[in-house]
Amino acid sequence: MWTQQIDPLDNLLLSGLVAALPIFVFLLCLVLLKLTGLKAGLIALAVEVTVALAVFGMPVRAAAGAALGGALTALWPIAYIIVMAVWLYRISVVSGRFDVIRASISAVSADQRIQVLLIAFAFGAFLEGAAGFGVPIAICAALLVQLGFGPVRAAMIALVGNVAAGAYGAIGVPVLVGAQITGMEVLDLSRALVLVLQPLTLLVPFLLVMIIDGVRGLRETLPATLTVTLVFSAVQAGTLWFLGPELADLGAGLSAMLALMALCRVWSPRRTYREGDSAPAAMGPPTAKQVLVAWSPFYILTGFILVWSIPPVKELFSSGALAVTTLALPIPGVTGQITTAAGTAVETTWNLSILGATGTAILLAVLTSFFTTPQVDARALFGELRATFTMLSGAIVLITVILVLANIANYSGGSNAMGTALAGTGPVFPLIAPIIGWIGVFLTGSVVNNNTLFAPLQVATAQGIQADPALLVGANTAGGTTAKVISPQSIAIAAGAVGLNGRESEIMRASIGYSLAMLAVICSWNFILALL
Repeated sequence: MWTQQIDPLDNLLLSGLVAALPIFVFLLCLVLLKLTGLKAGLIALAVEVTVALAVFGMPVRAAAGAALGGALTALWPIAYIIVMAVWLYRISVVSGRFDVIRASISAVSADQRIQVLLIAFAFGAFLEGAAGFGVPIAICAALLVQLGFGPVRAAMIALVGNVAAGAYGAIGVPVLVGAQITGMEVLDLSRALVLVLQPLTLLVPFLLVMIIDGVRGLRETLPATLTVTLVFSAVQAGTLWFLGPELADLGAGLSAMLALMALCRVWSPRRTYREGDSAPAAMGPPTAKQVLVAWSPFYILTGFILVWSIPPVKELFSSGALAVTTLALPIPGVTGQITTAAGTAVETTWNLSILGATGTAILLAVLTSFFTTPQVDARALFGELRATFTMLSGAIVLITVILVLANIANYSGGSNAMGTALAGTGPVFPLIAPIIGWIGVFLTGSVVNNNTLFAPLQVATAQGIQADPALLVGANTAGGTTAKVISPQSIAIAAGAVGLNGRESEIMRASIGYSLAMLAVICSWNFILALL
């Protein structure tokens, strides 16, 4: 049994800085040295292994076990979900249905600023609420490329647009986990997130339009931008305040889409904006039936994922009649062989849920769409699956490297060292609290994992400085959502979806400024809230 050390150098600040070295190295390799994501990830992983073994004293067996756990998680469920989602998208393209989808979006407006609000913001939020795990980033980035945006720009816009929805993805799981692990009421944490995150959510549509076409574009599309942000934020905040997080993204995304479509029937900007030489879809406005059929894969996708998210269905796979399809495999070298600094034995398993996985729900959506799409035969179906694997192989390898790094950082005590060092700032801590969440999501790529890792630390610090625990856990969650913009996992998903494997550094350089600027907004606003 090995016990983690949070302060191996007997200087908490120095220990935290050393623990953060792999993050600094990764950013340096991508942003300044312009290495590929895989090369940057491998270099950062080598630094992480060195820090874990040489500084934090992690046994080789424990490091190997942590690495194995990260690799298995990368493959199942994450890679499974991403491959199935992109496969569904590719089937909609090869069937010709995507031409109708593109025409239906152009029928709402040929203006790409409006299309970004519709796809990257509203539809992306709807997909985030239904699926999460990178599905909206992959699908929305690919949609934007099909609508005429350059690949790097499309990826960056999809990543920035996801900020408004990332805290409540996959039926509110990040908030539910944050409440569960800290013992607070779900509604209390939901309401804290309204206070902490909603001001930034209101600004995201304005930011998206300005990214595309500056202040002039914002002025020309102000009615649309105001409509989207006010409807989205009102529905999301109302749902969070009175009901909880489960339907916050689904309801807000759908309401914003409908409101924007209704507005565009009576209003349009004076100038139609298009990226470069891109032109709107050539086909005429599709009929209502054509639109309904063309969008059906995504309705089917949402339906299956919602069913898979119902508690009785979850119980069916976890402890009911189909529990035999879920295997919980202890991670060797970690489970029962590591004790946290607080004296708790680590118990971690890799859950191989064959039928209960979200990826299986998406697979059923793929098969249902296939059987209702006469334009696609079995040969084309499996041909698109092979093409999907080919397209995403680089992204999957990078995600695996990053999750191996993250697991070693978590189980070596390095992640806690960073968080604890920041927590030592005392009364200034509310200003720093979102940064801990940013680090958590940058490392793991998941707001859920971030709250699992750092929410207890936020609560303990809140008690020490007499702050509201819900406010700090909300800040942890909100700060984490801004890191999804440049999380290596998210970048890899976006790069794979738009065909930029090996060029992740371009997406990182285009996105990092927005991530840090939004983090600064959250930090400042959270500090003001703590003073009130």
